[in-house]
Amino acid sequence: MTYRAPLNSLSLALKVAGHPALLGHGFSDLDEDTVKAVLESAAAFAENEIAPLNRQGDKVGAKFENGVVRAAPGFAAAYKEFVAQGWNSLAADPAFGGQGLSKAMELAVFEMIHSANMAFGLCPMLTQGAVEALTLHGNERQKRLVLPRLVSGEWTGTMNLTEPQSGSDLAGVTTRAEPDGAGGYKLYGQKIFITWGDHDAADNICHLVLARTPDAPPGVKGISLFLATKRLVDDAGNLGPANQLRAGSIEHKLGIHGSPTCVMLFEGAQAELVGELNNGIAHMFVMMNAARLQVGVEGVAIAERALQQALAYAQDRKQGRTLWGGETIYGHPDIRRMLTLMRAKIEAARSICLTTGVLADLARLAPTEAARDLARDRQALLVPIAKAWSTDIGVEVASLGVQVHGGMGFVEDTGAAQHYRDARIAPIYEGTNGIQAMDLAGRKLSLQGGAIMPGFCDDMASTLPRIAAHAGLSDVAARLETGLHVLRTATDWMLTHKGADALSGATLYLRLAGEVIGGWMLALQALEVSGAEDDWSMSRATLARIYASQVLVLAPGLATAVMEGGSDLESLGADMLAG
Repeated sequence: MTYRAPLNSLSLALKVAGHPALLGHGFSDLDEDTVKAVLESAAAFAENEIAPLNRQGDKVGAKFENGVVRAAPGFAAAYKEFVAQGWNSLAADPAFGGQGLSKAMELAVFEMIHSANMAFGLCPMLTQGAVEALTLHGNERQKRLVLPRLVSGEWTGTMNLTEPQSGSDLAGVTTRAEPDGAGGYKLYGQKIFITWGDHDAADNICHLVLARTPDAPPGVKGISLFLATKRLVDDAGNLGPANQLRAGSIEHKLGIHGSPTCVMLFEGAQAELVGELNNGIAHMFVMMNAARLQVGVEGVAIAERALQQALAYAQDRKQGRTLWGGETIYGHPDIRRMLTLMRAKIEAARSICLTTGVLADLARLAPTEAARDLARDRQALLVPIAKAWSTDIGVEVASLGVQVHGGMGFVEDTGAAQHYRDARIAPIYEGTNGIQAMDLAGRKLSLQGGAIMPGFCDDMASTLPRIAAHAGLSDVAARLETGLHVLRTATDWMLTHKGADALSGATLYLRLAGEVIGGWMLALQALEVSGAEDDWSMSRATLARIYASQVLVLAPGLATAVMEGGSDLESLGADMLAG
């Protein structure tokens, strides 16, 4: 199954997200023609260079032999071409060799890369996070010698958090960082689940590692962030001998077989402190937040790929008597319902992710401090929604893609199963979606004294008259009004109920927020192309209506579930759940 980049959808989502207005805030060399050219070039690279490697990467996968990790066939050469064409440096600071483009554009480009080949895209995705962390917290030497090579993609970056006994709870990290007497440190310990922790696609790998110094206080307050490179780097930037770190093995996973997920062993590896001692969690959060938004984009990307394959199959497969013309299963109402809902949810999730990217740009570049603060808070609010809701959509859409294929989707020959297997990791990555919901309920809703979500609801509500005035969107406006009302009610409840009650409803609250915000963004898309007479543009209103009739109508029930509290959950002992 070939992949075709959804350039119309990406362009429309960028417009609705407010990207054109960004071009006047710090991007003086960037105009709409350049945006179009960049997206078209990225589409060609994704379609022609990366997508053809996807099935082979799944079937053969990365290899670990005699202590050496090798990327899946073709991946190393494709990565070198990716770097040569400049795709690694899009949004990085020009001071370090970056192109200085918008974060939203970088996300749009990376959606195409992830759709074409999710396992491949994970490598540069982690490098982007390392770039952001070192840009903010790196010292002079790190910014001079390491950062430019990460920006260019000559070297790649990894994130080393998880240990066998310490997953999401980083307080249990035991990796040691012992002073070496010369201003540096030596790392001892084991990290697991390290994406692209070792490979043969780049000359050096830069590991950002959480570890404890001997005199560090217990818990998360005693964790520091360190940089350890696969090969040592001298003061002129030349590569030296191998560092004392290595991959002990690679994992055998459900999906993303082309991405080497490594157990990393640090055996006295030479390392440098990044940022302040004992402040490693805060420093690493820069990388984690960047990765969370990118993982949300992965959810959109794998959903897009799954839909494209399911739609092509539905237009080719003949089965039974159809009601809506033609001989293929696309004429069956339930098949068309699934495909349409898949498309509507993808467009909604794409808009949420790209809007979050625009807000990240505005947080730096908006003309007033008040505007920058608002953008920063609203970005913080949307990150857990973009990550969790979009990756849930990725799994749902990939599952529906298998369903459209019927029995042919359950066998590996068609490739539909790969999308489902690949999609399943994204709700787990970078803090499980339950953790994202806890973050939304416990921290993000409290921003601006609890006013951040109500203020966002006010802004959404202010557009309802325009939506209602559109001839084909009056029902959408009515259902959005109801959705916003129950989102406000649930928000008020979450703000006044803490502890187990709020956390018991947190995942449902995040879903409610994502579905209401997503429905609003679909309506804005329909307004944006209002008046256009081509079939694609006119279909945006249809998508908004179908989403409203199948998704938004469920918002009151979701809100009721959010506010049920946790007493029933608390009363259930594990023995009561046994069969």
